[in-house]
Amino acid sequence: MTAAGMKAAAWMAAASVASGVAATRLFGVDADREIALGMAGPLVAAMATWVMVERTFTGSHPERLTALMIQAFAAKMVFFGVYVVVMLTAVSVRRVAFVVSFTSYFIALHVTEALCMRRLFARGFDRVS
Repeated sequence: MTAAGMKAAAWMAAASVASGVAATRLFGVDADREIALGMAGPLVAAMATWVMVERTFTGSHPERLTALMIQAFAAKMVFFGVYVVVMLTAVSVRRVAFVVSFTSYFIALHVTEALCMRRLFARGFDRVS
């Protein structure tokens, strides 16, 4: 993984944790567990996808990126489905707080991931041109 890739992953994690702490302080200590659990799944998925995309694109086989992204999409669908069901049924979380946290991090981290990919692809295509 390149330094830029590590930096992007570190920023995702740092921004998520900082916003989780801020949200806990803002909404009260009662929601800290739900905020953390709502953040954990999307953060792990976004970071894992980013690492795979960055390694594939900057590695020796960037042509494999589309297939990788399709596989990652399918894996994320299964992962998120199982994650949400487990959190709402097996783990005793307050549903509204968890769903709000999960949805917020899911959207924010996917937007962040898309922006990181945009920068990666722009740099990569400039290098090829």
